[in-house]
Amino acid sequence: MKLAAIQMTSGADVAENLAMARSYVNEAALAGADLVVLPENFSLMAGRHSDRLRAAGAEDQVRTFLSTLAGQHQLVLVGGSVPLPAAENRVTNTCLVYGPDGSCLARYDKMHLFDVELEDGESYGESRYIEPGANLVTVDALSTRIGVTVCYDIRFPELYRDLARQGAEILTVPSAFTMPTGEAHWEVLLRARAIENLSWVVAPAQTGEHPGRSTWGHSVIISPWGEVVAEKVTDTGPIVAEADLTELRELRKRFPSLEHRRL
Repeated sequence: MKLAAIQMTSGADVAENLAMARSYVNEAALAGADLVVLPENFSLMAGRHSDRLRAAGAEDQVRTFLSTLAGQHQLVLVGGSVPLPAAENRVTNTCLVYGPDGSCLARYDKMHLFDVELEDGESYGESRYIEPGANLVTVDALSTRIGVTVCYDIRFPELYRDLARQGAEILTVPSAFTMPTGEAHWEVLLRARAIENLSWVVAPAQTGEHPGRSTWGHSVIISPWGEVVAEKVTDTGPIVAEADLTELRELRKRFPSLEHRRL
């Protein structure tokens, strides 16, 4: 199986972002990708909540976009995340997954919201405008099980252990990490989740300058042994890696740490 992660520099123009995403998905498909993962906020990186609300109101547009691309290339497309309508003038940060026949396989609403203050004065308060999700989501496709997460979720290992216990062999982590947290923590957190769960990790990211913020980039695909097998540092576009699921299952038998948990 071939896995692809797409790195983007999304902005406030939804049409431009979708055109860019389409081009990169096409490129990944030409490289033979079976599973393609877009980054968090691939359709919109905006500094104003009014832009998020406007984009959320055009839900059908992004759903049609993802369905058409997945069906056109007959692949599984993990739609990073997009804003969808929620109560009290808020939105969800939602990952939509589409299958090779263009059908929607799953919806995951980001559970953990990024409410932090960084040392350089940057601050984020996602809970002011995002409604958190409450449910774990796995997707059965391509003869495997995929665990769906988004960005800040990566700091909560119990989430990934639960996904692994539910049978997930591939963990997707579309993200838009900040520069300081990305430099300090991005790769080590992703490698830890891969190693401790003996799972493939596909982590596409936003990179560069966006309205009101900068992002770290460094999209990666990581093997169950914790090896970074593909990486894109600051450029945009797809990375692709071959994943041997038979080898993953044999590794889990030889090194059964998931069965040794006592707490």
